[in-house]
Amino acid sequence: MLAAPRVDDDELQMKEYQREYFDFLDDGKEQSIYINKISDMIQQQGRRLVVNINDLRKDKPSRALSLMKNSSKEIISFQRALKELVEQLDSEFGRDKDFYIGFEGSFGSKHVTPRSLSARNLNNLICLEGIVTKCSLVRPKVTKSVHYCPATKKSMERMYTDLTSLEAYPSSGAYPVKDEEGNPLETEYGKCTYQNHQTVTLQEMPEKAPAGQLPRSIDIICDNDLVDKCKPGDRVQVIGTYRCLPSKQAGFSSCTFRTIVICNNIKCMNTDDHPTLSASDISKIKRFSQQKRGNIFEILARSLAPSIHGHEYIKKAVLCLLLGGVEKVLENGTRLRGDINVMLIGDPSTAKSQVLRYVLNSAPRAIATTGRGTSGVGLTAAITTDKDSGERRLEAGAMVLADRGIVCIDEFDKMSDIDRTAIHEVMEQGRVTISKAGIHAKLNARCSVLAAANPVYGRYDEYKNPMDNIGMQDSLLSRFDLLFVVLDVMDPEHDARIAEFVLRMHRYRNPGEQDGEPIRIDGDVDNLATYEDKEEEEEMEVYVKHDNLLHGQKKNTQKLCSLQFLRKYIHVAKNMSPVLTREAAECISNEYAKLRTTDNLGNKSKTLPITARALETLIRLSTAHAKARMSKTVERADAEAAVELVNFAYFKETLKKTKRKKDREEDESEEDDEEDPFRFDEKDRKRPRTQTDQSETRETGDQETMETEEQNQPPPTADTNTATNEGVSEEKLEAFKKFIHEIFSSGHNIEQVSLDKILEEVNLAGSRPDPFDEDEVMECINKMMEENQVYLDMGTRAVFLI
Repeated sequence: MLAAPRVDDDELQMKEYQREYFDFLDDGKEQSIYINKISDMIQQQGRRLVVNINDLRKDKPSRALSLMKNSSKEIISFQRALKELVEQLDSEFGRDKDFYIGFEGSFGSKHVTPRSLSARNLNNLICLEGIVTKCSLVRPKVTKSVHYCPATKKSMERMYTDLTSLEAYPSSGAYPVKDEEGNPLETEYGKCTYQNHQTVTLQEMPEKAPAGQLPRSIDIICDNDLVDKCKPGDRVQVIGTYRCLPSKQAGFSSCTFRTIVICNNIKCMNTDDHPTLSASDISKIKRFSQQKRGNIFEILARSLAPSIHGHEYIKKAVLCLLLGGVEKVLENGTRLRGDINVMLIGDPSTAKSQVLRYVLNSAPRAIATTGRGTSGVGLTAAITTDKDSGERRLEAGAMVLADRGIVCIDEFDKMSDIDRTAIHEVMEQGRVTISKAGIHAKLNARCSVLAAANPVYGRYDEYKNPMDNIGMQDSLLSRFDLLFVVLDVMDPEHDARIAEFVLRMHRYRNPGEQDGEPIRIDGDVDNLATYEDKEEEEEMEVYVKHDNLLHGQKKNTQKLCSLQFLRKYIHVAKNMSPVLTREAAECISNEYAKLRTTDNLGNKSKTLPITARALETLIRLSTAHAKARMSKTVERADAEAAVELVNFAYFKETLKKTKRKKDREEDESEEDDEEDPFRFDEKDRKRPRTQTDQSETRETGDQETMETEEQNQPPPTADTNTATNEGVSEEKLEAFKKFIHEIFSSGHNIEQVSLDKILEEVNLAGSRPDPFDEDEVMECINKMMEENQVYLDMGTRAVFLI
């Protein structure tokens, strides 16, 4: 009598784990959280389910504890349970496919950095924080090969695993060429299974590394859908299994092992993509842009860098730089840049570097460099040799990494002329062309440049003209839209105001700070979870609350916008695409002719050569001024504001107008004594201000009668041009509004809906004889945006209900 086959204890234990994980995922009778996630994964043809480990702790605490300590077996059982459940829900989709589990949530003591990793974390599930320094090429790795023998007419399969697989039992590395009888085999490449494989090097964050020590690194193994999830320079959180690999040398293995992390989830920590917008935020931004009290552009500019005294003109130029103009690509391929470049040059200790530091910390994407420590290839691109493969590859420089962002270059005058020449193409064409070492490539570098420099003699020599003090080539200076000469003027009253302002900044302390509290030096991670608790987020404040110690005893009548509101407002306003009106075009044309005439006469000293690029500068600045007002058209007042800013930057000129008593009282309450460049419209305030206000308030009323109205749509810049010229009928518009109302009222507290979901479900709501196409949907959304009913954020492709 034959004995019954003995079942392996480990396999029996893993089946028990699989049953518990199956019960955890099958929560259809309770909250249906993971059943819905699995259904969405099947619908999107995905193969990875992200599980919150906090939910597992509540439902299966023993499994969560074992998962943290012995992750390999637990993850294998978890993935088998997921595959079993997918096959029950959709047998056709789950057949012959592998499914994967990713984790998120709170990891406690397992939330580490590359420096704090040790032997006690081996085979544990950890969460690792760091910055990506290197990504290898994505290469295919065979997991199953199929072979056919022509002699025996049979097929055979072979599975492959290595030390980076969850099953830490590597298979034989020999590729089968013959079968057991010595017959040759043919590989059926179409039936073989491959998976993507990539190695990422994660380094300790520079600000976390102790002083005097080099940051430590560790290799991350990414497979399947996790490849190309991050790029060099990204700050990420990696969740995976910490494992050691034996290193074999001269036929034997040493006792020192190489360690890696087998990744199962990657979360980017970068905040440079898009700010999170809610329906309340959109409503506040709309109300702020439509207010009639005060100049919106002045309020926003005054709120920039509140820790810097004065520099009103520079702050307004920086605001224009953050908003940018409108980029145009003509039919013949010519690109007209919308990026605004600004240079600050002047005496030391005039807060030039502080302006750069503020832009670096507040802009969505900004990269800082210094002139002495930067070369031409460091700004554009360099060709290097990969140590692993020996292949030549391109490494992006600062300007390529800051594509669609800002490059802050300090000590610009310390760069050599050869290195400065390398950025000529970038500043005008917005791209880097490489033709060397057998590589011919074009890299996008559509970025704005904010540079700070000192004069040729260290301090500005007032007995020499500005061009001699600047000491740079006209070919480079003409690519800057604005150049400000910042002087350290010795005036007792002005110095007293600056001293009072600086002392208030030094005396101010954050609320809740204790006496004698030491400065905290970060040596570990800031947050012990892979996400921030959104429930504790406070509501966005539009204005900064007045503080006597910080802002002075006399309460200033002029309010300052908060940094959080400023970031979100600039993000929304940057997506606008204003169109030039005939009045604004005439004003810009006349002023450009005056500038050229003034330059030809040579009566004034100028900071920049006045070329044809100055005309595009006026257009970009007036467009940025219109964006600040959330206007769909560039009015004459926007053009006059741009002309005033150019006159100050080129000739240090301001228009002095007679002011009303109320305006003089407001100016006396200000802390700065510089002339405001935007007081030019005081004597005829009614005409330009009324036009501007009417253009803002008409967004909820009748349509404008301009011929360019249909080309001038709000934020969605990419898709708005596809709208039909004929327009949709009133019947279809009302049906679309009804559909939007139903989709927002279908769930509890739904604030945003994906644009892809609307395009997918708009024709499923009812059997219409004339269904909506994508152009009609975009036109309906644009009309609802004009009526302040919804808002479309093209960055995240989300529709908000206002």
